[in-house]
Amino acid sequence: MRYAFKYILIASAAGLVVSTTAIPSFAERDKQRKTAVSSTEMPVLSYEDSVKYNTLFLDAILAEAADKTDSAYTLLKQCIELNPNAAEAYYFLAPFESDKKNDSLAIAYLTKAVELSPDNEDYQERLAEYYINAQQYSKAINVYEALVARHGDRTDVLQLLLQLYNQQKDYDNMLRVLARLEQNDGNSEGLTLSKVHVFELKGDKKSACKALQDLCQSYPNDLGYQVMLGNWFMQNNEPKAAFERYQNVLNEEPENAMALASMYDYYTANGDTLKAKDIMMRSLLSKNTDSEAKQSMLKQLIQTNEKAGGDSTIVLNMFDKVLEISPKDAAVAELKVAYMSLKKMPTAAIDSAIIDLLNVTPDRKGARIQLLQDMWSAKNWAQIVEQCHTGLAFNPDELAFYYFMSLAYIQLEKPDLVVETIRKGMAHCDKANKDMVAELYAIMGDYLQKQHQTKESYAAYDSCLAYKSDNIYALNNYAYYLCENGGNLQKAAQMSYKTVEAEPRNASYLDTYAWILFMQGHYTEARIYADQALQNDTDSVASSVILEHAGDIYAQLKDMKKAVDYWQKALKAGSGNEAILMKKIRLKKYIKSR
Repeated sequence: MRYAFKYILIASAAGLVVSTTAIPSFAERDKQRKTAVSSTEMPVLSYEDSVKYNTLFLDAILAEAADKTDSAYTLLKQCIELNPNAAEAYYFLAPFESDKKNDSLAIAYLTKAVELSPDNEDYQERLAEYYINAQQYSKAINVYEALVARHGDRTDVLQLLLQLYNQQKDYDNMLRVLARLEQNDGNSEGLTLSKVHVFELKGDKKSACKALQDLCQSYPNDLGYQVMLGNWFMQNNEPKAAFERYQNVLNEEPENAMALASMYDYYTANGDTLKAKDIMMRSLLSKNTDSEAKQSMLKQLIQTNEKAGGDSTIVLNMFDKVLEISPKDAAVAELKVAYMSLKKMPTAAIDSAIIDLLNVTPDRKGARIQLLQDMWSAKNWAQIVEQCHTGLAFNPDELAFYYFMSLAYIQLEKPDLVVETIRKGMAHCDKANKDMVAELYAIMGDYLQKQHQTKESYAAYDSCLAYKSDNIYALNNYAYYLCENGGNLQKAAQMSYKTVEAEPRNASYLDTYAWILFMQGHYTEARIYADQALQNDTDSVASSVILEHAGDIYAQLKDMKKAVDYWQKALKAGSGNEAILMKKIRLKKYIKSR
């Protein structure tokens, strides 16, 4: 609670040499305020002591500004020793004691400052704050009451008094303060409701009702207050009086949203489901009913409908009618999508509702992502790209759109656009979703390899692993390309072994590790993993590569019979390396592919 000295007004150099009992308080509200204690009522300092006091006080200010709190504290203590009637010195000492947890002494210093300068309202307000922090609420009330006695227009102080009296459960004084606020600001809904609340806390329902009735009389053209009074009657078990108020409002304004909502609650409470349903229909199909109220009623309709068997056609028909009246109500449209998803309706129907929602609010990225997921299942690659472009126009930093777009471009066999899309995504998006970022970098690494950009590909893989060090897919491909491109085989082996540990039955990962061992010249160990790869291989596309690698390994182990057998199987499996395979078979020896 330190109040920095650098924010107080510093007296001019000429003023420092004036012979006074004390320099004026720097925290005074205005220059016109009268001094609390005149020089004739206090011991007058000598000229020399006056100069010394001013010098000490300003030195304290400078020490505080330089964060030399110990020096500032010592100087202020010296100020009080020299001039025990210096209110400002006591005031500025208080926060130092508060910092030291000497709350009682801090309050004592502030009390002394107020005694010496009783007209200084800053001092009084600070003292009241300290009383509140010390939970001495009665004393804080006394200070604020004294302030209000001098300045009845201090609404801020009256509000503080209201809270303090509420804490003390002093309802009579709360009502007195509310009356003073009403005198200052005039009657209002907020003040009336506060009075009603206090009256109810007192158990004085008659006065609470009268307060609301007075509000209605003060604003006869505001039908909302009539509904408010009706609601009070309902809450206090006077349904007949409540009904009369609601009906009077609806007679005057048949589509009054507040009255319709309250009348719905009235019929529901009385078990009149038919009339409640009729009121609900009127509310939902009224342009005057706000979106929040409509959502609430639709949720009630869904709940009631589920209890009655869950006929979704009734609910959907109501959604359609509401959206026909309010076609731009995005919240209701979104609620319809949520309901359809909850009811597990056909994907095409849900997607149609999502498209309707996006036509109203195209920036709803969550809805668009759901639509993209459904389109992915349907393999609508071109539509996915189009939806992603639209989504990025409204949410350019949503990484999911770049993700779906790059995957769609893979399916559309547009490798250049795959890389371009990922690069844009990495440049514009927040990378908080580390798994997705890692996945995109892994894909980018693969496609940069296809473009023969080896250095850039390795950088992409490194970025992937920086976000997710256990991305098995990237570890395998990075290791394989390092091996194939004559890179760091030790690094490749370390990465590849992690994939085998993670998925010991994955034929592709086993084959990669076997091939790296082969390239390192560890043929016996390579054969062990090549055999495991063959045992676990169920992928017909990968089989030709695994078979050829197995043949190469056995050839280096001088087992040409098995080597030729595997090469022939690789050729039969449809390898894209037929020429080399045929040469290996003919010469019965291992030949490097490149």
